[in-house]
Amino acid sequence: MQSAKLHFSQAENNYQIKEAYKTLRSNVEFSGQNVRVISVTSCTPGEGKTTVAMALARAFAEAGKKTVLVDADMRKSVLVGRYRTGSVRLGLTHCLVGRERLSSVICETDIPNLYVVFAGPVPPNPSELLGGKIFGKALENMKQVFDYVIIDTPPLGSVIDAAVVAKQCDGTVMVIESNAISYRFAQRVKDQLDKAGAKMLGVVLNKVDISGKGYYGHYGNYYGKYYGKYYGKYYGNYGEDSINSAPASKPNPVSKDLAPDEDDLDELNYLAGVTRKD
Repeated sequence: MQSAKLHFSQAENNYQIKEAYKTLRSNVEFSGQNVRVISVTSCTPGEGKTTVAMALARAFAEAGKKTVLVDADMRKSVLVGRYRTGSVRLGLTHCLVGRERLSSVICETDIPNLYVVFAGPVPPNPSELLGGKIFGKALENMKQVFDYVIIDTPPLGSVIDAAVVAKQCDGTVMVIESNAISYRFAQRVKDQLDKAGAKMLGVVLNKVDISGKGYYGHYGNYYGKYYGKYYGKYYGNYGEDSINSAPASKPNPVSKDLAPDEDDLDELNYLAGVTRKD
């Protein structure tokens, strides 16, 4: 198994931000005990879906749930360059084309209970790989080992990959940037998820300005200052030390002539230290 250290910005360690993701975690838990494989998508790039996916996975891990974050945005992944420090050689693509076992591409992170599968090299056929039997078998195996599987997918307004993944998941969360996406565009994206048979869990309204003079701005400022000051004193500066992130290297294309081997995925249950105890 690979290992990786994760870097989080100071903003992501902000008390208000972390509390918001704990609320999102609770809402997902209230969606039902069978909702454990969750895809995260958006309408367009830059709305913050990767940040939401990572923060949601981190929130589950901090609650004691064994969680794996799968980077299925294989066309233009930002997860490696934004969060990872250190060297990660293998990714999801290597598994889906049959070059590596699933256990070889999973990364154990420095956050207890949190594991990550990075995207890997850019394949010429991401939609076909994500819609194939190998990816479905990988999800089944991960569901046996982990409490929650969070999947970061490409923006559905750009490519169809998110709908292909969503129909294999227990639920989907759509991230929408505040004051950036029209109602009609968001509705079209939701309709595409409905056509794919995906179960919509809800929408995350991201990048909301809480510093304004409106109701929510006043609410956020008041409680943010009060609780942030209190918990800041109690916990100190834990988690705010910045770590320089290594730049993402340009991935090499992967040949699509390789035939995946489903049997290579069956050994996931034998991962030492990850196998469920119950």
